[in-house]
Amino acid sequence: MVNTQLFQTLKGALLPAAKVLNAEQAPAYAFSPRHQLAQLAATGCLSQTFYANAEDQLDMVTALAQEVDAAFVAKTAIYARQSGHMKDMPALLAAGLAVRDVALLNQVFSRVVDNGKMLRNFVQILRSGAVGRKSLGTRPKKLVQHWLLTATEKQLLNAAVGNTPSLADVVKMVHPKPSEAWRAAWFAWLIGKPVDEAALPPITQSFERFKRESAQGVATDVPEVPFQMLTALELSSAQWAQIARTGSWQMVRQNLNTFARHGVFDIEGMAEVVAAKLSDPQAVAKARVMPYQLMAAFKATGEAVPQVVRDALQDAMEVALNNVPSFEGRVVVCPDVSGSMSSAVTGHRGSATSSVRCIDVAALVAAAVLRKNPQARVLPFEQDVVKLSLNARDSVMTNAQALAKIGGGGTNCSAPLAMLNRERASVDLLVLVSDNESWVDANRRGATQTLREWEVLKKRNPNARLVCIDIQPTVTTQAAERHDILNVGGFSDAVFTMVANFADGKIEAEHWVGEIEKVSLAAQ
Repeated sequence: MVNTQLFQTLKGALLPAAKVLNAEQAPAYAFSPRHQLAQLAATGCLSQTFYANAEDQLDMVTALAQEVDAAFVAKTAIYARQSGHMKDMPALLAAGLAVRDVALLNQVFSRVVDNGKMLRNFVQILRSGAVGRKSLGTRPKKLVQHWLLTATEKQLLNAAVGNTPSLADVVKMVHPKPSEAWRAAWFAWLIGKPVDEAALPPITQSFERFKRESAQGVATDVPEVPFQMLTALELSSAQWAQIARTGSWQMVRQNLNTFARHGVFDIEGMAEVVAAKLSDPQAVAKARVMPYQLMAAFKATGEAVPQVVRDALQDAMEVALNNVPSFEGRVVVCPDVSGSMSSAVTGHRGSATSSVRCIDVAALVAAAVLRKNPQARVLPFEQDVVKLSLNARDSVMTNAQALAKIGGGGTNCSAPLAMLNRERASVDLLVLVSDNESWVDANRRGATQTLREWEVLKKRNPNARLVCIDIQPTVTTQAAERHDILNVGGFSDAVFTMVANFADGKIEAEHWVGEIEKVSLAAQ
């Protein structure tokens, strides 16, 4: 008689075997090359993470970009920049097109390289040789020249902040030939050539004048230049307050402690001015702020930053998460709080490493879903489900902080599903937020334990849907893609839109790759 333990009768559909290994050397499912590229483009920051170093990510992305068709690379670059708000990956994909298909690069360039920072990223990646060449080439050079010759004075000044390469380096590389006198004078000023100050555009003129007046101790109004151009000067608290009033939303968010250090909040009414700017719904939307950036600002604010300003960051968070949907039915959200989730969400970047960890972002997603779906269950997990009571009426920031405090332990992605099955719970939508590197529940053969538990849950809840959100670069999953399972990567608010469309049945079998395929390459 055969071993009935080994040859048990399978209930339901035959599940696919997990044929690859994840970073923990546990069985997993591999994404298709297109899905792998999409996943890396939406989550990868080309930095050291818990499971991958920057070089591995670069090698993987460049190889995948060669394997899939060039049109999909172009669409992924646009999606990663415009919906995912990424910087490094879209620039890398665009640089790859400069070698592979310059006609496609011409179509997508302005939608990917949409500011001076992205321009410098694109040039640096190309000249590094990482994509197979060290020169810009004729067409890419013309595209860079076009950006320089059409940017406004403010855009040029913002682009002038930063190095490797500096904007001056870029100008010397591509030799733009401006037809406007002010632009010719500005380029000469940028690269350090003698120039008649009267020929410079107005903001740059005011900056030169301000420098002279500051040296004489008579400067008053601060010019509207990037504040980094002013930090070497001796500024009064009133002048710093002017910078706070006129600065961009993102700049103000990033420099709250700087303003406190320079006495801005000691000036009557300035705390309220800054708070009003931070919580302005239109400004938040225009800034394309990621929710995790608000969490970073909130975590980083020192005691010298007034409470009204800290409260404004929480208000801004609520605004930034306005498009988190209310889901029909019974919702369960499961944030991974295991030890591997303690790494910085954008990877190790030296002094620029984010204070926000993967666990913070997972907690933020869970808290946001709970805020819009008060009846949702939140089941944080590591080796097992961790018991935690949350109040749906608390702010997103408060609940996210509570969740993020419980990190540690191994990764067991099937733990919350197993618990729901033991309870025989009813579920319509289950959202799993993890790095997908499950190993505690590893099986020697056959399907992953996550997929097995999901299949059991589906027997009771045939219309249930599973969403696996990955917030770190990876090319494997614990739940193979199919009509009721969505694997999506990223930590911008675009992910919530994707989940909503999937929950409503608006995304077809191709899921996320299909969404990227819908991106139009036609001129905008």
